[in-house]
Formats: sequence, structure tokens, C-alpha cells
Amino acid sequence: MIVGIVGLGLIGGSLGLELRSQGYRVLGVSRKAATCERAMARGAVDGAAVDYGILASADLVFLCPPIGAIPATLTQLLPHLQPQAILTDVGSVKASIVEAIAPLWPRFIGGHPMAGTADQGIEAAHLGLFRDAPYILTPTATTPPDCVAAMTAIIQALGSHLYTCSPADHDQAVAAISHVPVFVSAALIANCEQEPDPQVRKLAQAFASSGFRDTSRVGGGNPELGRMMAQYNATALGRSLRAYRDRLDHLITQLEQQDWDHLEAFFTTTAAARPAYVAPHSPPSPPTHQPGPAGGGL
Repeated sequence: MIVGIVGLGLIGGSLGLELRSQGYRVLGVSRKAATCERAMARGAVDGAAVDYGILASADLVFLCPPIGAIPATLTQLLPHLQPQAILTDVGSVKASIVEAIAPLWPRFIGGHPMAGTADQGIEAAHLGLFRDAPYILTPTATTPPDCVAAMTAIIQALGSHLYTCSPADHDQAVAAISHVPVFVSAALIANCEQEPDPQVRKLAQAFASSGFRDTSRVGGGNPELGRMMAQYNATALGRSLRAYRDRLDHLITQLEQQDWDHLEAFFTTTAAARPAYVAPHSPPSPPTHQPGPAGGGL
């Protein structure tokens, strides 16, 4: 199988490194010739170019640009794909992407590797990024079974844990555990910056330790990614943010009422619930093809 990758950054570059180590031939496309040269030098691809024509022989192509760049990318890519090529993406939003791409290329299957680092670009790419991480596929009723089978083999080669769900369910779940934390974390930083007393703000900066670093990390990341989360997952993100705001309002009420017993009970509940989200998970059972609606437009 020949694998194509559009976008040779952290995710695209790491995919290339991993798949080449598994014996796949990998071809890449980047907007910058320098990135193509660096990807080849690092061994992330067998060949790379700024011209999409290099992907004419690819059996499977990963779309790895920012979500907002996908429409323009598709316009340039689709004329070069062979008819039986499988197309997938790695975006953190699925409903809008599936709705936009599936009518244009029936052999498309939405994907989302839940992996990444604070660093970006081809220099950040490395082996092992996807190992033991969840990798979600979002097939629909029209997704060809062989596309699911091909991606399942790829994901197994990456050492990831494969899950399947509908695009809409994916977006709501990811809003709760990935997108809302980015907004909450950014709001925490902004809240500190809005402290009116300069001396208190300087003390806060001096006192900040591991707790603040942990809770503020994702809010101090890529601004473009934060915008894309909001723009392309607005409904699910809004629903989760409103639920979070309601929980904060409830806690403020208990604080104002000095309801210490209920506050302690709340923290007892959250302490018991946290391991289900952060403890190492056993690999899931073999996935079944559970198609769902594609969702809203891109």
C-alpha cells in the first residue's frame, strides 16, 4: 500500500515515520518546499513535493492540514486521486468534515487520532506518538466496508486503540474532554491577567507552580486550534460550556451559603470519578461498524 500525507507537521510527520517503519511507502505534500526537504531528511516520507500530483499513485491519503484549510486542500487534491483511493483526515471535529467531504469523495472515512504534543511542525514529529492512544473512526451508512478495513489495519500498525462512533457522538464527547478544557484553561489564564492589583498579579505569577501549569497548559497553546474548535464544533462546544457554567454557578451558590458539607461531598464525587477518565484503559473490544448521521456542514 502506498500512503499519501497532506500536511507534514506533527501529526502528518509522525504518521509518516510510523508507517514507514512498518514497511509502507509514504509520499507527502506540504505548502513549503523546505518542509518537504526536511521531512525526507528525517525519514518521514519516501518522497515529498508541493505538487499534489505526487499522490496520484496513493492507495490511501491522510488529510492533515488545519480544519479551516481542508476545503482548499480538497479542491487541489481530488483531481489527482486514483478512483479507488481511500481518503481520511485527522481533524478533532468530525460531523462538519464528514458532511463536507463524503459527497465529494464516497471513499472517505473520518478519523481522529487522540494524540499530540505542545510542539508543532515536522521537527516535533516522532515515533510512538500514537501508541496506546485512542484513534476514532466515524464511518457512516455510506462508508464502504473496505475503507473501514484498510483504516483498521493502519491503526493497528500504529499501535493505537481503535474506536468507532457516529460523527455527532464523537463531537459531543470530544467537546467535553478536549475542547471545553482548552476554553476553561484559557479563561483561567485570562482571569489571572485581569487581576486589577499589579502587585497581586506579580505575586500570582511568582507563586504559580505545578497545579497552575497543569490546568493552564492547553489554554496557552495554538490560538488557531482554539478558533477551529469553536468554529467547527460550535453546537457541541456550546452545550458543554453551558453545562460547565451551570456547575460553576452551583458551586458559587454553595460557597456563598457556606455549605461546606455539600462542597466536600462534591469533591468526594469528583475524586472517585476522575480515574475513569485518566487511568490507563484496556484496549477496547474489536470495533463494529456503527454508522451514524454525518452531521452539520463545514
